[in-house]
Amino acid sequence: MNILFIGDIFAAAGRGIVARNLKRIVAEEQIDLAIANSENSAGGFGITPMIAEELFGLGIHVMTTGNHIWDKKEIYDYLVKQPRLLRPANYIPELPGKGLVTMQTVSGVAVAVMNVQGRVNMSAVDDPWRKTDELLASLDPSIKVRFLDFHAEATSEKVAMGWHLDGRVSAVIGTHTHIPTADERILPGGTAYLTDCGMTGPYDSVIGVDKDTVLRKFKTSIGSKMEAAKGMVELRAVVIAVDPATGKATSIKRLTVRDSLGG
Repeated sequence: MNILFIGDIFAAAGRGIVARNLKRIVAEEQIDLAIANSENSAGGFGITPMIAEELFGLGIHVMTTGNHIWDKKEIYDYLVKQPRLLRPANYIPELPGKGLVTMQTVSGVAVAVMNVQGRVNMSAVDDPWRKTDELLASLDPSIKVRFLDFHAEATSEKVAMGWHLDGRVSAVIGTHTHIPTADERILPGGTAYLTDCGMTGPYDSVIGVDKDTVLRKFKTSIGSKMEAAKGMVELRAVVIAVDPATGKATSIKRLTVRDSLGG
C-alpha cells in the first residue's frame, strides 16, 4: 500500500495547491491513505472547523497538527467530534482531542496514525518518548501499518525518535520547521524516516510569512501582524510504500509540486 503525507499546509495558498493537485497525485501514486499536517491552514495559524471540512472534502483521510492547533478556539469542540483531526498526544489529557486514530483504508487495511510533539525549543508538553510507547502499547497487534507525524523543532530530537521507533512503526515523518530535508531513508528495522517534510505553501517568504514583515521584526525587534506571503507556492509531500502484512516500509520518496497561482 502507498501512504501520502503532505507537509504543513500553510494558509489559503497551501490549501489551494492541495485542491488543485491532490486528486492527480492520488491517482498517479496509487495512494491508499492520504495524511496531511493542517495546523497552519487557517491564515498560517491554526485551523477552523470549516477549513477542516474543506480539506477532508478534498480527499485527505487524516489530518495531524502541532503547537498551533490551539490558535483558533472554535476548533476545540470540533476536535471532540472529529477523531480524524489529531492533536499531539502528549498534551495533557484534559485538553480536547486525541493523538491517535485507527481506521481502515478503502481496500480494508487497518492503519494507525499518531501525532506527537517534541520538547526541544517547543512549548511544554509531556514526554514524547513514553507517550509514543504508550500509544503503541494501546494498539491491537493486528494493526501493522503505523504512521507517526513527529512535530518538533530540533533535528537531533527527530532523528532520535526515528531510532526510538525503528521496527515498531511504518514511518516517522517530521514536521514543524517548514524547511524540507533530503535525508529520507528506510531504517534497518523497516521504518521510513524523514527529518522534515517541509511546508505546503508560499516559499517566497520566511517559512510562509510575508518576508518584509519578518525582516522588519528581525532588524528592529518591533513586531507587526504576521500575514501569509503571496507568490510561488510549493506542495511538499512524501510517498511511502508499506507492506501491509508486516507494516515494514519498502520505499520512501519526496514529492514536490510547484505553481505560481499563490493564495
